[in-house]
Amino acid sequence: FRVTRGLWGKVGILETNIAQTTGSAASSLASGVIFTIPALFLWGFKPSIAQIGTLALLGGVLGVMFMIPLRRFLIVKEHAHLPYPEGTASAQVLIAADTGGAKAKNVFVGMGVGAVYKGVLGFLKALPSQASVHLPILAKAEVGMEISPALLGVGFILNYPIAAVMVAGGLLSWIVIIPLIATFGDGLVSPYFPEMVKPISQMSADELWTRYIRYIGAGAVAFAGILTVIRSIPTMWNSLKIGVNEIMRRGVPAEGKLRTDRDLPMSFVFGAAAIVIALIAILPHAIGEGGPFWIRGIGAVCIAAFAFLFVTVSSRIVGMVGVTSNPTSGMTIVALLGTSMLFALLGWTDDFGKAAALTVGTVVAVAASIAGDISQDLKTGYIIGATPARQQVGEMMGAIVPAFFIAAAVWLLGEAFTFGSAELPAPQATLMKTVIEWVLQADLPWGLVFIGAGISLVAQLVGLRPLAFAVGIYLPLSTMTPVFIGGVLRWMVENVFTKKGEELEGRSDQGILFGSGLIAGEGIMGVLIAFYAFFLGKPAGLGIAWPEPWGEALSFIIFMSLGLWLLSIARRRQPVV
Repeated sequence: FRVTRGLWGKVGILETNIAQTTGSAASSLASGVIFTIPALFLWGFKPSIAQIGTLALLGGVLGVMFMIPLRRFLIVKEHAHLPYPEGTASAQVLIAADTGGAKAKNVFVGMGVGAVYKGVLGFLKALPSQASVHLPILAKAEVGMEISPALLGVGFILNYPIAAVMVAGGLLSWIVIIPLIATFGDGLVSPYFPEMVKPISQMSADELWTRYIRYIGAGAVAFAGILTVIRSIPTMWNSLKIGVNEIMRRGVPAEGKLRTDRDLPMSFVFGAAAIVIALIAILPHAIGEGGPFWIRGIGAVCIAAFAFLFVTVSSRIVGMVGVTSNPTSGMTIVALLGTSMLFALLGWTDDFGKAAALTVGTVVAVAASIAGDISQDLKTGYIIGATPARQQVGEMMGAIVPAFFIAAAVWLLGEAFTFGSAELPAPQATLMKTVIEWVLQADLPWGLVFIGAGISLVAQLVGLRPLAFAVGIYLPLSTMTPVFIGGVLRWMVENVFTKKGEELEGRSDQGILFGSGLIAGEGIMGVLIAFYAFFLGKPAGLGIAWPEPWGEALSFIIFMSLGLWLLSIARRRQPVV
């Protein structure tokens, strides 16, 4: 805050927002890197800190640049249709902290509850953090729920329609497709591709989801993403026209715009994106490690195409379902599929081709991840009246400054613990490695991928939101369930406990404030637990061993009690003060 005081004077809500905008970018870089880079270690390559940091930096800057032209459409024009739950929650917390009084009460109560709840589950480990039940008759059908106050708050902010579509996709996976695979594969005595070790009869529901459903989900996300991009073509075209007009000085000059509608100059945005693409082609260690210039050039073109595609898709996904449910790994798989197929057609199937395809995926993963992050930040800024250009500068700083520190951390983890070991299994990176190998060896389970694409097509034809439905298929049902419960509670408030024709304008939704606090509180405690684990080791907890199924039952009862508390708070709508 001393820095922001020197730059902007009084430290208020806008300066605080800039600080959190800048700081939030690092997590996006880390997630994009950790999904992919460990695959290089698994292949036996030794990527340097310089290479990892360069990929993170270039992907971060590219994601920010590609997102800026979309702000007016996805954040402003779609404000009523894309809730951006974490961005809305951040705005409510900032407003509550700035105004204080009765309006702030439920936010800070929610923060306290969320932090304590996360501490009990994640630090003390006094209760199970998940609850699940096996369904009778249906083979290996299982319904689970992650005990997460933050996801409950996300669902309340999202509302019922989106939450219902997401959980419907999860239910399709866990009580339809998995039982079908288990039933028809029960008689097989040998593993069925793509599984290489166990026959289906010996696999658990989680293993079936990992080895089969993930590919169906990736196909669903890919096809739904293509549909989203097709529908977003007018948005992209308008963004391009605005950028060209500004570059040609026919647009509204910066000094003539409202402060709250002022982005970074489009000449800077397009110029920076072009420089990043050129650096990817020129720098020897950006794509793969060395290798011919033309391969790096083709890789740079793949990055430009997939990054712009998935920046758009990622921003819209997090607008609908939140950052927590953003299937960055699914979008990365699609980028790897496309790049690996191109490399296979060109005959680049050696070790360099593998590394080059993987590093393309790394840059795309970072760009898509940071686009989701900056979208939430821009939503927060739009609600509180921030200057987008300053937020965009802050996001760039947040993408550039920590890149090589994150790279050093990943490199040290790989050297100290070995990716793929029991200590660092790196499941996402293992999946990315497997996808590349299968494509380059012409051995990918395309049938599962196309089944997923067909499911998204059906969802589109029957009027569902295909992207939200596909995300539900791709992610664990346990993640979708608390989101759905939050959405049901919001529906009850607005349709059961609100009289028909009741005027709601001029009132503050206390449930959203409380839900926002739950998200913030759990996030803060999660960061504190991560610091503890980094410096002192993984928390051992209290060592309580609950007998089955009483521990999970108690966790579920306490979670539902929290839901009832949220419902009671949301029913008591208080006038804005």
